Amino acid sequence: MQKILPFALTGVAALLAGCGGGGSAEAQRGGLIGPPTVSVALTAAQFSASLAASPASAPLLQVAGTPVCGIDVRRIQYRTVGGTGESVTASAAVMVPTGSDAACTGARPIVLYAHGTTTDRNFNMASFSATNAATGEATLVAAMYAAQGFIVVAPNYAGHDGSSSSHHPYLNANQQSADMIDALAAARSTLGSITALPDSGRLFISGYSQGGYVAMATHRAMQAAGQTVTASAPLSAPSAISMLVDFSFSGAPALGGTTFTPLLSTSWQRQFGNVYANINDIYEAQYSATIDNLLPSTESLTALVNSGRFPATQALYPTGATPGLAVPALAPFGFYGPNNLIRASYLASTAADIAANRCPGNAFPPTAASLTTATPLACTPANGFRRAAVANDLRNWTPTRPMLLCGGRDDPTVNFASTQATAGYFGTQFAARGVPASLLTVLDLAAASPGAGDPFAAARAGFAQAVAATAAGPGGAAAVLQCRCAWLLSRGAGNWGVNTHLLDNKKPA
Repeated sequence: MQKILPFALTGVAALLAGCGGGGSAEAQRGGLIGPPTVSVALTAAQFSASLAASPASAPLLQVAGTPVCGIDVRRIQYRTVGGTGESVTASAAVMVPTGSDAACTGARPIVLYAHGTTTDRNFNMASFSATNAATGEATLVAAMYAAQGFIVVAPNYAGHDGSSSSHHPYLNANQQSADMIDALAAARSTLGSITALPDSGRLFISGYSQGGYVAMATHRAMQAAGQTVTASAPLSAPSAISMLVDFSFSGAPALGGTTFTPLLSTSWQRQFGNVYANINDIYEAQYSATIDNLLPSTESLTALVNSGRFPATQALYPTGATPGLAVPALAPFGFYGPNNLIRASYLASTAADIAANRCPGNAFPPTAASLTTATPLACTPANGFRRAAVANDLRNWTPTRPMLLCGGRDDPTVNFASTQATAGYFGTQFAARGVPASLLTVLDLAAASPGAGDPFAAARAGFAQAVAATAAGPGGAAAVLQCRCAWLLSRGAGNWGVNTHLLDNKKPA
């Protein structure tokens, strides 16, 4: 049995800085494979002591508060559908609150949590070991949710932690939402063997970065299937993914683009089969032979770079490349360098397709009109990568339950325009259908507090504390900009939207 030790909490600091089987896949979906295995069991006092022992946890404690409940963490394995519709296995963490406090007893609400992008194939939200890349995020989720009275289901996704999937279906909206729903079904089927706490039926969906996208896709899928969603909170979500792809090929690639691009091309090629005819058309010869399905990997990015199979972070595009729609100065982190990943010819052809087949909601730089258009995806790209991005863009539905969209205006990894554009699209749909605009709350966590009565005061304070902590650390200003929307309480007024009276969940009890 693992215990969370102070040295394992360095993962929290890292998160702040970076702020099969045969048969019918449908028939097997959500089936549990074997019994849950115990990963972590701590009392509230033990968990509090572990958190307090690490200076890195100070911003977390600022927002989440002292643990009220202990935590019992289990790992489960379940069957889901893969990126090409095949039956695959995946795993998830199930975190259950323990203790005698009123917040830790009785019927409990569930938080279905989606994690952020990782290149580690062994990423496991149920493991709190010092060598596990998931430890920081898992600790955060445990402190924010399980230790405050929520049952947490946190999938690791197909392609991670022993999954039988041959690849990770990155930002494949249909697969990733199915994966989440299947993990929830498997977790609910085994809760009786883990805890005496009954499921209250209230379900909150949240996630961060890639997980923000997955959370929104899951809300969309569950709503379409008539399944209960109490509220959702997609954090720093690349929900307007076709916008971000167009931005990347227009002179403003995301920080981390060398990671995101191959993850996307592998995932979407498996999903549609026509993202590229020849992988050499996209990637330089020095990488093209091994880049497909290279990520996620059991090796570190440093090892991949040192072995010549992956470029340095700053080498997404070739030095001197001119995308045609903007100037490289809009990408201040040095994405253009030697030993680049993307061919100049592909960069130019994609920019030409953007010019010839514009998507109304993807104007670069964004405009008030493009951020609020009712038809953001009214376009027919010729480029396969862009077609896949449009197909996986989440500006094509309207939530009917409260949603909080959170991000940061200075985020160089998930441009805040994605949040603004998604909110703008939802706004047009609300207006057309007579839905109260208060159903949606948009939070720029980097913006100044409006003052007295700010429901997000604690979140802003924790975020500011995180920014101050990273400002003095490695990376300086760049690290500050990477601090994204990681600190939101999971309980109380203002945490799932200002209109919490709609939630019937001001307290988890």
